[in-house]
Amino acid sequence: MLKIYKIDFKFQSIYFAIMEEKYSTSGQDNYTFRYTEPKIKEKKKYSYLINIGLFLLTFLTTTTAGVFWLNRDPYQLENFSLGLTYSLLILSVITAHEFGHYFAARIHKIPVSLPYYIPFPFLEFNPFGTMGALIKMKSPTQSRKSLFDIGIAGPLSGWIVTCIILIIGYITLPPLSYIYQIHPEYSETGIPSYGLRFGYNIIFWSVEKIFPNPNIPPMNEVYHYPFLCVGWFGLLITALNMMPVGQLDGGHISYAMFGRKHKYMAYTVVIFLAVFGAAGILPFIGIEFPLGSVSWLVWVLLIFFIIKIKHPDIIANPSEPLGRTRILLGWISFIIFLLSFCPIPVSE
Repeated sequence: MLKIYKIDFKFQSIYFAIMEEKYSTSGQDNYTFRYTEPKIKEKKKYSYLINIGLFLLTFLTTTTAGVFWLNRDPYQLENFSLGLTYSLLILSVITAHEFGHYFAARIHKIPVSLPYYIPFPFLEFNPFGTMGALIKMKSPTQSRKSLFDIGIAGPLSGWIVTCIILIIGYITLPPLSYIYQIHPEYSETGIPSYGLRFGYNIIFWSVEKIFPNPNIPPMNEVYHYPFLCVGWFGLLITALNMMPVGQLDGGHISYAMFGRKHKYMAYTVVIFLAVFGAAGILPFIGIEFPLGSVSWLVWVLLIFFIIKIKHPDIIANPSEPLGRTRILLGWISFIIFLLSFCPIPVSE
């Protein structure tokens, strides 16, 4: 995720001169200049240590999450290696996303931080082991091209890596004995159709059909397969980030493309989410409906109070042309959002 922070620049990253006034006995003022170097090297080093430390913590929490998904005790040291595949895959998706933003910003010579990974050790509340990552941009204004490029580079990079992981997962599916090792009782009772279930999106469903395999697990067992689990999660975070709303990546893209008129697309998406959220309430009042999840109402609240619907005005020259290639990529990103969107992310 990319968030733009508006800050006032202080002259802490350059050498500056301090003019000293000295008085001579002749009564004339003599001025000398003394150059001083601010103590920023230690600050930068300290900042890098934070980035590295958060990455290592996220590596630990995602590895324990990988063990958890395999139905093993994530806090037993001998099980640690079992979660490495899941951890490396999910960190690959997150890293591709964030460094997509990072390198695009560096190409446009915009000050940007390294990614801050967000570990999440409380697997009971979030079994994926992470809340993703973010970078901080330190420029209050940008050009249309730079905002567009930085906004789209992250989710597009993460989405490409996600699709590769998902395809590999379906091509290399293990035999059914794999799931029997995780759930020995299934060899007698068969694989159940109930339990925690991931929802389909168009891309996940399409890859499953393009690469048919007799060992394809049902969606209530997909999370035991690291490649499929990370592929599903990568598509989910792609859809969330590509929503053309506020300061989400999709919001940066739509604002760069349409300027202040981006708000019409943003309001449409919020209404779209509210409808799916309201549909998720229907089963609680006895009306069965195949689409919708209450979780989308939570997202509506997050957008309204935190993310905001409208993008802040930060483009220095709104009349700068984007060019046909960027416009085409922008529309492709909106299509990717729709194809990756999951009406019912999780159910039981």
